[in-house]
Amino acid sequence: MTIYTLKRTEVITRAVGLPAFPAVVNEILCSIDDPEANLNVLVNFIRHDPVIAARVISFANRAAQRTNNIAVVRDIYTATSLIGMSHVREIALVSSLGVFTMGILPSGFWQHSVAVSVAAQELAQHITAPIVSDFALIAGLLHDIGQLWLYRFYPAEFVQARALSLEKNIGIDVAEREIFAIDHAEIGAWLGEYWGLPSGIINAIRFHHQPDAALSDLLVPVVSMAEVLSNALDLAGRSENRVTQISSAACEALGLSIDPSIQPLFGRIEARSKYANEIFVNA
Repeated sequence: MTIYTLKRTEVITRAVGLPAFPAVVNEILCSIDDPEANLNVLVNFIRHDPVIAARVISFANRAAQRTNNIAVVRDIYTATSLIGMSHVREIALVSSLGVFTMGILPSGFWQHSVAVSVAAQELAQHITAPIVSDFALIAGLLHDIGQLWLYRFYPAEFVQARALSLEKNIGIDVAEREIFAIDHAEIGAWLGEYWGLPSGIINAIRFHHQPDAALSDLLVPVVSMAEVLSNALDLAGRSENRVTQISSAACEALGLSIDPSIQPLFGRIEARSKYANEIFVNA
């Protein structure tokens, strides 16, 4: 049934037809890994982006209201001191990458990506394995980025793949391979390499539907299980929210037990996902 056989050269050549990849993502990646990084540089970068700045200040004012601090927050530096750098990073990433996809993909795509990112970060903090939770957040946001490319350059065929997935009750990656001989995970990994993303994030994108192939890189099972949890909790309310399989090897690699003790994790993921999407849509 293969209609097209997509190759890496076509994906990279056409990537220039996508919006520019947000520079703030690389700024944040550098600040996470470099303990000597001057966070003021990142704050200054955000201050010059009106969309991100507005959302950071909005978040800070909501936080001030919850703590009965009636002072109105008007600048990024004050907002950062109030809500913390991790929240600034999260808002900057969600906002900048959301704008990156805007006009190309339906809103449900980005709501799902935000839900998976929140689930990945919460999962990274829940388990005992040493994973940088901010990297889990970024990998979750970008895990389906290959769909951006497919929807931009092969919209009719991409819609056909989604319909095939629902009709046959198979994974979207399986349906995409039937039509394109490749899936969005591999396309996303190629894009990640083109953008110079860290290898761990690229692996998480490439193997999030097949985590057993790369369990040694713990971001892979984290993002894979984050998507499973997001779908199981029906976050973002998509028709595609189905759990077709759970990798027992991924759970074992993370030391994750799916039993009643995990309920508090579910609650945190649901609450944060809802709030993060409200900020993105309403701020």
